[in-house]
Amino acid sequence: MKKSIIKTILTTATISMFVLPCSGVSEVSAAQAKPTATPATKATAAPIMRDNLAKYGLVKEVELPVTIEKEGFSYTLEKIMIYESSSPTAQSLIKKYGYYGDKKYFIWTKITIQNNSKSVVQFSSKDLSDKWRLNFGERSVTDMPQKFYATVNSKEALWTWKLNSGEKLSTYQAYLYNDTFKEFYVSVHMKNSQTFKQIANIKEN
Repeated sequence: MKKSIIKTILTTATISMFVLPCSGVSEVSAAQAKPTATPATKATAAPIMRDNLAKYGLVKEVELPVTIEKEGFSYTLEKIMIYESSSPTAQSLIKKYGYYGDKKYFIWTKITIQNNSKSVVQFSSKDLSDKWRLNFGERSVTDMPQKFYATVNSKEALWTWKLNSGEKLSTYQAYLYNDTFKEFYVSVHMKNSQTFKQIANIKEN
């Protein structure tokens, strides 16, 4: 009789362990089964490399992009990369656009120019004066893209361009340089005046 009572109690207890908490176990199991929501992680955008001036010993005074404005015309330097003309990157650009690339350094720039004046501003057979210049201690020379020299307002390789009042153009432009890098400034030259912006100086030892 005693054994029967103990057996009954154990059986009841065993059944209770699986049946009575059934709903609770199910809820826990369901909760465990559900994938834990992971907070969305925003991808960190890689910083845009706008220049490699430091490679040539130049320390920036300002960060790019830099805008210089005079008489309603503005020039914005977005990016600038200096390459040895013999480098694979320079040679790729030289061959693609037909640049001469006959100096020690080939300089590739991304720029935006905008005409907010009331007059037409251009570089063409009607006006061959430079509207901006890049100086590294000595003046750099614009390199002509022979495959695009007749294209007005090319967005790939600038040579001939014309902006009416209110117009803007974003494009790329190449320069050649054959001297040592001592500093870097950009100047804008209009009919009646000019201005410049110091961008970098040589690193002091």
